[in-house]
Amino acid sequence: MSTDGGQHHDDLLEGLNPPQRDAVVHTEGPLLILAGPGSGKTRVVTRRVAYLARTVTRPRHILAITFTNKAAKEMQDRIRALDVPPGATVCTFHALCAKLLRIYADRAGLARNFTIVDRDDRRKLVKQAIEACGLSTSNYSPAAADQVIGQAKNKMLTPDAFARLASDWRNQTYARIYAAYEQLLSSSNGLDFDDLLMRVAQLLARDETLRAELEDWFRYVLIDEYQDTNAAQYQIARLLTKTTRNLCATGDPDQSIYGWRGADIGNILSFERDYPGALVVRLEQNYRSTQRILTAADQLIAANQQRKKKNLWTENVQGPNVRIVEIEDADEEARFIAKDIVEHVRGGLPPSEIAVFYRVNSLSRTLEEAFLHEGLAYQIARGVEFYARKEIKDVLAYLRVLVNPADEVSLLRIINTPPRGIGDTTVDRLVDLARGSQRRVYDVITGADDLAALGRSGAKVREFGRLLTGFADLLQRPPTEAVAAIISRSGLRAHYQDETGLDEAASANLDELVSAARSFENDHPETTIVDWLEHASLVSDVDTVQSNGGPVTLMTLHAAKGLEFRLVYLIGLEEGLLPFQRNEGTPADEEEERRLCFVGMTRAKERLTLTRARYRMLRGATERTVRSPFLDELRGDGIEWVGDDGFASRRRTPTRSVSPEGRLPDDVAEWEIGTLVEHPTHGLGQVMAMHRGAKRTHVDVLFRDGSRRSWVLEFADLRRVDYHDVG
Repeated sequence: MSTDGGQHHDDLLEGLNPPQRDAVVHTEGPLLILAGPGSGKTRVVTRRVAYLARTVTRPRHILAITFTNKAAKEMQDRIRALDVPPGATVCTFHALCAKLLRIYADRAGLARNFTIVDRDDRRKLVKQAIEACGLSTSNYSPAAADQVIGQAKNKMLTPDAFARLASDWRNQTYARIYAAYEQLLSSSNGLDFDDLLMRVAQLLARDETLRAELEDWFRYVLIDEYQDTNAAQYQIARLLTKTTRNLCATGDPDQSIYGWRGADIGNILSFERDYPGALVVRLEQNYRSTQRILTAADQLIAANQQRKKKNLWTENVQGPNVRIVEIEDADEEARFIAKDIVEHVRGGLPPSEIAVFYRVNSLSRTLEEAFLHEGLAYQIARGVEFYARKEIKDVLAYLRVLVNPADEVSLLRIINTPPRGIGDTTVDRLVDLARGSQRRVYDVITGADDLAALGRSGAKVREFGRLLTGFADLLQRPPTEAVAAIISRSGLRAHYQDETGLDEAASANLDELVSAARSFENDHPETTIVDWLEHASLVSDVDTVQSNGGPVTLMTLHAAKGLEFRLVYLIGLEEGLLPFQRNEGTPADEEEERRLCFVGMTRAKERLTLTRARYRMLRGATERTVRSPFLDELRGDGIEWVGDDGFASRRRTPTRSVSPEGRLPDDVAEWEIGTLVEHPTHGLGQVMAMHRGAKRTHVDVLFRDGSRRSWVLEFADLRRVDYHDVG
């Protein structure tokens, strides 16, 4: 179908290179766009949407899926700027599935007012499931069980299917926990994040009429970051394009970094087998990074086997060398970075164009301390954490109960929040009363039951019930009004305004929540409180990062995906951190870690610095580190290795000082290689190496049991012993 009589659309092709143009104008049949970093894939995808809408279909028949709300918003704005009439569906996989499950709730066997259980509440339900199975949470931790359940759902395994595959007693027990968890979810009319995908995939597989109906609705499907799809997402994509085969998959195997949460790099590697005759377009020209950054990243990723070869190139300038800085310890590393950033900011570089990446969140602590010391403003990409704050979860719990009275986890959270004299004993009796009469706790609280069994607290429970029923009118109100009313009428506003000290921030966070609702409402004028709650449930870490005019950004490498900065620091290039050490690591795991490093490096536009500390404190112990093998894969004229002597000339050499928390043993001058020492936990050992640095004294100790550990002497609980004292 053509909507324009065949007219040309040169404006949509303007400024595109030949491969980009090929991807935009391909309208029928499968298309794989292998898009290297910084190759303009968002530009290609948005122009392709516009081209399809102008030539072969209407906007309402186009579905464009990406992986973060931030990316979806950017894509929507760009499509709107191309004068595409409204109607195209542009969203994340999870948002699409939540929408479909509400529209087709009856066919999915759900109530339309289901709530999405967040990570914390999911963990609570898993704990309840373990206890319901008569098991100890000491033997089966909620965290471990939660992980097993998540992995099962990512593989599209129901509790029954998981039980059939369980090959040992422990996994059979996890299957029981999984089944109990699903029962608790069902009784609370809730779905977790994994359910959103799994339920839609199952629905499309078993309901051919609905599948055909949705395929007719979404005649052209475009999926970004296809290398990060899991089994459920892969099946959804296949079933939505079963007849038309109009699937455009955009991605890069070299940027597949979510295998640990179920993503299957094989989905993109096997695309041509799944869709015979597919057009494959390679976007290899990089518009983001300097040549030296690109060359270094290409050197690194070339060591991987699971990939589709691309020849990345750029017309950008050579740029400064990629720096590799080897430094004494994590404190020095943080101070070096903070001072280096201050110099660049003073030189005119906007702080919002600077980022520091790390593999694990714990590495941000020393950075934050150094930034505060330098008076350097920063933001941490932890958007999810705002919605995990106690005061925010309190408000959301009231709203979830308003929408879904069966949400018992949320109901029991707010029954005494703010405090209203309803203690744990009363709550236990209330739950028993509900179970005994086979009703929901909400119905007991808001009904006409005699609550004498609750004693003197019965009147307080009844009053709480009247408070809840009084919120009913808010369901029809816009999100901003509903959120503000809940905060005020629940007593949360007064509660936090009465508090002092740290809770002053809680009151400010309540204001920020109202602002968040208003912002969503401005972007979605016809929205409901259900829509906004759904949005709040699906926020990701990068969604709240200020892109323009903000401070320096600190974030994990996983959160950095899809972003770019003029100046990037990538810290902790050490064995065990990057590549991250798993209990049972495999070559595939190391390849994913290399891809993660590649992603971090290719976020940099102009300058890239990689750092490694010789000593780092992890899990309470400071140990000597081993340089990451990834650093040894970077060679050539564009790589500048900077050691202690190299950067000492650029900054003041620190004077020797000892942190107030640490103190050298009085006899340290007598310590040498071969000195016998004693540790209260590890026992007798012998010093095998010593390094007296400018600020710290490090020792390597070999213990009698054969273990070898590195210590910062100022902090180590080591005592020198004489040979004649040893029995």
